[in-house]
Amino acid sequence: MEYRTLGRSGCSVSALTLGTMTFGNETDEATAHAQLDRFVEAGGTLVDTADVYNAGVSEEIIGRWLADRPADVRDRVTIATKGRFPMGTAPNDVGLSRRHLDRALNASLRRLGVETVDLYQVHAWDPLTPMEETLRFLDDAVRQGKIHYVGLSNFTGWQVQKAVDIADFRGLSRPVTLQPQYNLLAREIEWEIVPACASEGLGLLPWSPLGGGWLTGKYRRDERPVGATRLGENPERGVEAYDRRSRVERTWAVVDEVHAVAGERGTTPAQVALAWLVDRPSVTSVILGARTVEQLDDNLGAAGLHLSEKERERLDAVSDPGAADYPYGGPGTEQRSRKIAGGR
Repeated sequence: MEYRTLGRSGCSVSALTLGTMTFGNETDEATAHAQLDRFVEAGGTLVDTADVYNAGVSEEIIGRWLADRPADVRDRVTIATKGRFPMGTAPNDVGLSRRHLDRALNASLRRLGVETVDLYQVHAWDPLTPMEETLRFLDDAVRQGKIHYVGLSNFTGWQVQKAVDIADFRGLSRPVTLQPQYNLLAREIEWEIVPACASEGLGLLPWSPLGGGWLTGKYRRDERPVGATRLGENPERGVEAYDRRSRVERTWAVVDEVHAVAGERGTTPAQVALAWLVDRPSVTSVILGARTVEQLDDNLGAAGLHLSEKERERLDAVSDPGAADYPYGGPGTEQRSRKIAGGR
């Protein structure tokens, strides 16, 4: 396992993160604890959860695991959680207001059974709450010892920049990470979000690195998924919905190339897709999401795996989402790079 810092902070974490959205639903508690044990045995340190993952059950499962493990195991683990989305039905049970985040953070601490969350992430932008209010609350929580580091999740490029600028201007705790969707099928964040994070030193914690299972090779053309898979149980689930992605030829071209590289490497498609992502610019740690210990073991096989330059170029080319000409495509890039000589 390799280790990297959380953005510009001094906190080191494993290059692979254990995501726990399945805990308490698709993954029962015994299996969840087995996954946590296996992850730590493999050298993993960063465990990511959120208050809304199965209405707090994911945090509770992690809390019971922490309480049942010796101090040396607990000390190796870095805990990240999130707050923002509804945990109740009252008007203030949602958002990034001081009122909601104060209750959300305290509830997460209770469920996890800890005094401090290592990385507390706001789960998404809130258009109703001034960002300064949110950042002042987070800064207060850092000063109170309830949070070590502040992170963002699902922010656009301008939202990342605004949060960092306000934090810097007001002397508040600066965000160190951003958690976005990022994989070979979803690269559009490279147009604005990745450059903003690179410019300001935020580390990326990509979620859905396997595109909801698409990059494992489990889905086939003209064959709607069935059985005990995410899309088998619900083909229209989320951003990876089968009908939407299966109609795009680029999807199958990427899947085929991942398979080809995996065959040549003697490894699995999932490991190839993870290795590609781990080495992308600004990536701190890639979040693994597995239902079973066997799936987790396959994903952990990507630890220390690095693709060759030619392999990366092949995957880059086939997965290129094809930006519009302006401002992201070729003509836009050319225009921005022109030297000013005697005029515009």
